[in-house]
Amino acid sequence: MFFVSVLAITATAVAIQPAQAAVKCAQATAKAHTPGKVAQPTKAANPLPKKFTFNTNCGDIEVTLDAKAPITITSLAALIKGKYYDNSLCHRLTTQGLYVLQCGDPTLTGAGNPTGWKGYADENLPKNANNNYPSGTVAMANSGPGTNGSQVFFVYADTTLGPNYTIWGKITKGLDIVQYIAKQGAITKDANGQLVYTGDGFTAQPVQIKTAKVS
Repeated sequence: MFFVSVLAITATAVAIQPAQAAVKCAQATAKAHTPGKVAQPTKAANPLPKKFTFNTNCGDIEVTLDAKAPITITSLAALIKGKYYDNSLCHRLTTQGLYVLQCGDPTLTGAGNPTGWKGYADENLPKNANNNYPSGTVAMANSGPGTNGSQVFFVYADTTLGPNYTIWGKITKGLDIVQYIAKQGAITKDANGQLVYTGDGFTAQPVQIKTAKVS
């Protein structure tokens, strides 16, 4: 559900809508690239880290981690320490029905995952209920059970999904950044190759993860 093809759109291809919040974004300079190899962890870390910080061109997004997803947290921590996410663009924004910003694929294909990794188990799945992925939730994107890798999504408004995506943290700083990005909209190319706004596409305001940190 969350792995989709992504159009090649440059970071300065479209003018964003007028600012609606006190968030300022620097120009994104990252490009699609093949990330370096990172060894996949074989067991959960002990102790687990408590927080991930994603330093973006629009500001810091801090995520407090949920210990009920130990394998997921350990795997993402390994990727962060291996600089897998550094200088990568978030590649998908949904604004109709689903309210998520998806990141974690440096290739920008929508199908990128760490080289050589086998998918790891789903953890901390929510109930099958309305708004089971509330605003501020951070979860894993996947293409089916046990296919978790590097792609994650940040929920910026209450969202209902099938209970199939590991919840591993909550945004405790920077939710306003994700909401600002969402207000700028998503874009795609029409049949004539012109950029148009859409409910599911690339971010009109390019979002670059400059660095990520484990603490």
